[in-house]
Amino acid sequence: MEYTKGSIKDLTIHSKELQEDIQILVYLPANFSPLYKYSLLIASDGRDYFQLGRIGRLADELIQNKEMENTIIIGVPYKNIEDRRRKYHPKGDQHGAYIRFLAHELVPFLDQEFPTYQMGMGRALIGDSLAATVSLMTALEYPHTFGKVILQSPYVNENVISNITKFNQPHLVSVYHVIGKEETEVKTSTDQNKDFLTPNRELSKIFKDKGFPYFYEEFDGNHTWTYWQPDLKRALKQMF
Repeated sequence: MEYTKGSIKDLTIHSKELQEDIQILVYLPANFSPLYKYSLLIASDGRDYFQLGRIGRLADELIQNKEMENTIIIGVPYKNIEDRRRKYHPKGDQHGAYIRFLAHELVPFLDQEFPTYQMGMGRALIGDSLAATVSLMTALEYPHTFGKVILQSPYVNENVISNITKFNQPHLVSVYHVIGKEETEVKTSTDQNKDFLTPNRELSKIFKDKGFPYFYEEFDGNHTWTYWQPDLKRALKQMF
């Protein structure tokens, strides 16, 4: 079945936090109207979600089938591997500034430009690997701004475990979390092989113990879009 396509456009926003212009991708549903209110989904690794994840096409289908509420999807692309690591990795030198950009600059800009709900439960963050990590860290720092987070195979280190352990408002953030059973030797940007599965299982136990609204699954597969792309449909349906 052919679905009416929503529109995808490029916008640029200047970030004082990051001292640079940030290009963003904006998906508006086919039925977009300023008379409706929209939820927001913000994707780090933004270009990957549109190209490899085909998230715009999925949203066309789900919104028109009434399986997903009206949602504007924002992709925040990275420039290169080094830029991605500096912003997304918990120990990256721009990690804190990127989180502040999402909460203090991008959200107010989007709320001004588009008819959004302007509340935590109307905003979600999504990411894969390190982009999932920074999405989670942002939701933990700004739970009143971002009420939902979708984690596809997040990188989990001691910073992540420490932040989630200290977090004391689990009722504010709904979490969707998947990891592959074959993610035991993932080649990272520093060319080291890392076990993603074991720390994700530890993270999952903390989510459950603390009582987050929480969905968790381990899929048969590895750390690639081959598995994240098919998982997106369920993630969007469950969170929206």
